[in-house]
Order: sequence, then structure tokens, then C-alpha cells
Amino acid sequence: MSTLFSPFKLRDLTLPNRIVIAPMCQYSAEDGRATEWHMIHLGNMALSGAAMLVIEATAVEAIGRITPGDLGLYNDATEAALKPVLAAIRKHSNIAVAMQIAHAGRKASSHAPWDGGQQVPLDKGGWVAQAPSAIPQKPGELAPQEIDVAGLKRIRDAFVATAKRAKRLGIDALEIHGAHGYLLHEFLSPISNQRTDNYGGSLENRIRFPLEVFDAVRAAFPAHKPVGVRVSASDWVEGGWDIEQTIVFANELKKRGVDWMDVSSGGVSPQQKITLGPGYQVPFAEAVKAATGLPTIAVGLITDAQQAEDIVASGKADLVAIARGILYDPRWPWHAAAHLGGQVQAPPQYWRSQPSTQKALFGETTFGGR
Repeated sequence: MSTLFSPFKLRDLTLPNRIVIAPMCQYSAEDGRATEWHMIHLGNMALSGAAMLVIEATAVEAIGRITPGDLGLYNDATEAALKPVLAAIRKHSNIAVAMQIAHAGRKASSHAPWDGGQQVPLDKGGWVAQAPSAIPQKPGELAPQEIDVAGLKRIRDAFVATAKRAKRLGIDALEIHGAHGYLLHEFLSPISNQRTDNYGGSLENRIRFPLEVFDAVRAAFPAHKPVGVRVSASDWVEGGWDIEQTIVFANELKKRGVDWMDVSSGGVSPQQKITLGPGYQVPFAEAVKAATGLPTIAVGLITDAQQAEDIVASGKADLVAIARGILYDPRWPWHAAAHLGGQVQAPPQYWRSQPSTQKALFGETTFGGR
């Protein structure tokens, strides 16, 4: 039996396979509100046969958006806009729907990637970002405002409010975004966090605010539903955040009941030097799993079915997250199941697409009609 197509349990949520659709920013919201694009995009992903769909990084407050087009869940309008999208998914798919909740920190107020991705000037509709320290992401950019104690409380409360909105929407799981150079990663990394108070300096201090956010979100979200954390295991910069510190952080999260660690890397500094290659981040997930015993998700250039199978079958990670690969091939799990002898869930409208050589791909299916 294929390990990739075996079930995996996270609290009361049982996933039918080990394939996760990674959160992928679409930069297509309007004032934080989901649009027709989200209906099409997320609906398409929901029919993929993956076990869990993680909605893109969803801002907990408006100034925490990476771009003006970022999805948000921070007021009644953003909550209402997601309702029909989720209703359509629930009607036609059994996929578990998670949401990555996030704050962009100093990387906020940027153009969408297809518009260059650079910081938006204040006179062009941009805003002053907020961060652990008043250090810009890139030389020449407008420096962010250092977050004071009142600001920390506001942001922590914003994460809680978003978690409560996600609960009302019936979201199955949450992932707190602590990676890719955004706010919580900025607190973790000594590159971006040069505070002199209780939230900066030592490792104990730098992990303090992300742990407070986790505690607050975990308390606000139903106890039977899982909450995971995404981390960058390395800044890929000498003297920055690294795998050893990641393991310390993960062990602290374990004490607090974290349900998974989604292990990525990079994003906090343009000086990063990343060695790319197939599955290049898998060793980070493997190290976190070995040191903590926590369920881990491996990400990064996982494109081949046998590669994904080998990762989970060898115990390097418990799940794999597919991003660009599933945008290119929205039926990636179907094709992986055909290759590995697994089964996927598919809507009955698509059952007739099952190849004659793969009669068990969708399980037992029957066709009537004339």
C-alpha cells in the first residue's frame, strides 16, 4: 500500500491521504475580500483529490497585508466574502479546508509580483509597515515602524479575532504563518529583530511573541480542531535564524499543543543564499520531526509522485505540501494515485474520466444513464 495514500489523523480531523495543497498567495482580493477568482481557484483546488486545502496567507489586519490584493479575514465584509466560496467547496468536495493566518510585518505595502513586487510608496497608495524593529527589508525602502507594547497586544488580539471568524466560517484547521520573512518570522530572526526589551535579544525573548500568538490562537479555536505553524527553518544567512533555533521553537510549541510544523525556509533577507534542488527543504522537516516527534509537512520542489511517496514512506515527513506543481497540474493527486496504486476522492461528475487502465482510481463507481 502507498504511504502517500494512507490516512493521517490530526486531532479529530482524519485526512484520507498525505497530500496538502500549500497556501499560495493570489493577490486577487479587493480590500481583503475574496472575489470571483477565489471561487474559481479554490474550487478548482478542492476537486484535486488532495486531503487538505490551505487557503492562502490571510491577513489578520489591513496593514498586515503584503499587497493591497491580499486576502484578509479582519472584518465583517471579509468574513462575508468567504462564505459563498466555502459553501461551494463544501457542497462539491470533502476536502479539509484549512487557513493560513498571517501578518506581513515589514514586507507589507508591496506591489503584486507581476507588478514588480517592490514597496508601494505612500503617495501611490502604500502604507507604513510595522515590524519588531525599524529595519527595512531592503536598503532604500521606507523603514517600518517599530511595534510598541500596545501594538503587540493589538496584533495578538487581531490573530484571535481572525481565529474566531475562521471558527464561525467552519474552517477545519489553522496554520499560523511564522515563515518567509513575515511578522512572526521577523521576531524570530536576529537579522530583523534588534529589540532591547523582553521581545528581542536572546532566543528566549525572540520566540516570546510568536509563542504568545500561538497560545492566544489555540485558546480561541475549537479544541478538537488542529492548529499548526509554518516556519522558515533557516534564513540561509550566516548569523541568522537556523535549524537549531527552529528545533528549540518547535519544542516550545509542542509543549503548547501544536499539531504540525510546516517546514519551509528563507524570506527574511535579500542576502540569502539558497541551494535549490528537488526536495531541498525536506532535510529541515526531517530534522524537526526527529528532534521533536511532531508531525511535519515537507515543502519545496516536491514535484514527482514517487519523490513524495519516498518522503513519507521513509518517515522524513508525515505529509507533503504541493504548491506550484498543483497550479501547473490541478489533478496532481489523481496522477500520483494512478502511479502509486492509490485512490482519490472525485466528484461523480468526473467519474467517467477514469482511464480504463485505472478502474479503482476513484474507488467503486457506477454509471447509469442512457
